[in-house]
Amino acid sequence: MHSFSYRANALLTFSLTILALMCAMASLTDNFNSPSPTATVQILNVNRFQKRSNGDDEVAITLNVSADLQSLFTWNTKQVFVFLAAEYSTPTNTLNQVSLWDRIIPTKEEAKFSVKLKNKYKFIDQGSNLRGRDFNMTLHWHVMPKTGKMFADKLVLPGFRLPESYSYR
Repeated sequence: MHSFSYRANALLTFSLTILALMCAMASLTDNFNSPSPTATVQILNVNRFQKRSNGDDEVAITLNVSADLQSLFTWNTKQVFVFLAAEYSTPTNTLNQVSLWDRIIPTKEEAKFSVKLKNKYKFIDQGSNLRGRDFNMTLHWHVMPKTGKMFADKLVLPGFRLPESYSYR
């Protein structure tokens, strides 16, 4: 007959193998989900657009962000990290990304929202490159599952333009 420790080891090994198999199956089922999130962003007001003492441009804006990210949630989703970035190009850099706002969405019910906000993080460009600049607002999201790999994607919302002249309010 086998000893108690041998039987406990066999039971633990079998249990962990079954658990690993279930986690792998849970991760694979997420591949069948085809999310279709939607979002709109409006610039309600350019509160401040100024040249700082060091020569950098700084913008403070009020935004209206509406999104429906409920399709990102499956039974394997723990939470979704979402952030809004302004993306533009300059002669020096082909892609500049400035994060304006972020949020952690813990439940499917909170994944459909509409918020009016001021940019949470400073919108600063190193240099005087923002006057009259066209830019895109891009909503990025990272889906953090309970098990398996993290999934990230984005939705680009084009058609935004900054003023030609500075305003000090």
